[in-house]
Amino acid sequence: MFYDHAKIEIRAGRGGNGCMSFRREKFVPKGGPDGGDGGDGGDVILEATNRMRDLMYFQRQRHFRGEDGRPGQGANKHGKRGEDALVSVPPGTQIRDENGELLADLTNNGQSFVIARGGEGGRGNARFATSTRRAPRFSELGLAGEELTLMLELKLLADAGLLGFPNAGKSSLLRMISHAKPKVANYPFTTVAPMLGTVEEPDHRNQFTVADIPGLLEGASQGVGLGDQFLVHLERTRLLIHLVDATGYYGRDPVDNFLTINKELAGFSPELAAKWQLVAVNKIDLVDETAAKDLTARLAEEIVSLSRAHDPAFGWLLQDAEGDPDKIDGSRAVLNISAATGAGARKLTRQAYALLQRAWLREPAVIAPEPEGHITYRPGAEDHWQVVKEGGRYLVTGQVVERLVARTDFENEEAVGFLQERLERLGVSDALRQAGAAPGEDVVIGDMEFEFW
Repeated sequence: MFYDHAKIEIRAGRGGNGCMSFRREKFVPKGGPDGGDGGDGGDVILEATNRMRDLMYFQRQRHFRGEDGRPGQGANKHGKRGEDALVSVPPGTQIRDENGELLADLTNNGQSFVIARGGEGGRGNARFATSTRRAPRFSELGLAGEELTLMLELKLLADAGLLGFPNAGKSSLLRMISHAKPKVANYPFTTVAPMLGTVEEPDHRNQFTVADIPGLLEGASQGVGLGDQFLVHLERTRLLIHLVDATGYYGRDPVDNFLTINKELAGFSPELAAKWQLVAVNKIDLVDETAAKDLTARLAEEIVSLSRAHDPAFGWLLQDAEGDPDKIDGSRAVLNISAATGAGARKLTRQAYALLQRAWLREPAVIAPEPEGHITYRPGAEDHWQVVKEGGRYLVTGQVVERLVARTDFENEEAVGFLQERLERLGVSDALRQAGAAPGEDVVIGDMEFEFW
């Protein structure tokens, strides 16, 4: 079974706590504070690797954690940083959050992205020694690492894609022209999962990859027969090889099948419908010569009509005609083949490669830039906060004040006093009074709730 979707839970490591310690050495009275800082928590990193082909691994492993940082120690010894958690995914994987926002798109082998940052370690009491605070008896707690729920979606990376109705012979063609060995049988929906194959010329100089997706039905763009899940694997291709069953599908007219598939492409995505197409009429060995010529002529007429309507899928014919719609030759886009006997297969691969070369020149491969990583706090211009009244409580929100609260050990009176001092210095108390806060009313900062005095 081919897995192209997965949901995982990740959490970066928590920072280690700072140490509260004083120098104790013979003949050195009142040695002073020497508590070291805690180590930062480990990050969670996603990396694309060719060793993976789909997302099956994430069906049994869904939780990934960065290592917590070690706490600081006396003698100014800082804690060790936590180890990063490296999560491998196949190339072509898109990572989204629970709201569907794209966080990263890993398309190349070795490409990586830090998806969750580890929490910063707390500072030891040696950091808080001043001329007026000679013996601070408090240290900071480490911060929690980022925690996310991620949706992984794999879109195959292929140069060309095979599409058509069920039982059109796509898997047989892939087996004929590449080294792939998909299951082949004379009944619809033999292929139940996308498959990749590499097409290589006899001289080994030219090659391209082909993706075979399960057969599509009318309404595929709306999810009929899971068509919408299969069509996403064609979004990264440059060329579509459209297989038309010369014998029809359950008595349907092959030309109607051709038009139906193009309608579904347009219904799913304008970008997908705009991809260049090459039409391959398969099973030509099962129909007589007259019927084959008639089918080819009718398909050519439809292609000419689409080209004259400036349909991008056959824009390459318009280019060859130097922009003159009257010179378009639709028969150039139609090839008669037999995946069973191999007739016409070599001509198809040569023409497909020629079109791909033009497509690569027209639209070079562009690797989507990695989005900016998650914001990491740095003191400075972003030290803004605000007071909002909600019901009978006052909410103080802002990164700088929430981090101060998260770092405070509330079981240590001196640490609480230091927090109050910092909040006063930031003007939080004045802002609460201006907002109407009275003594005894509740104030919420981060996960903590206080009474205002």
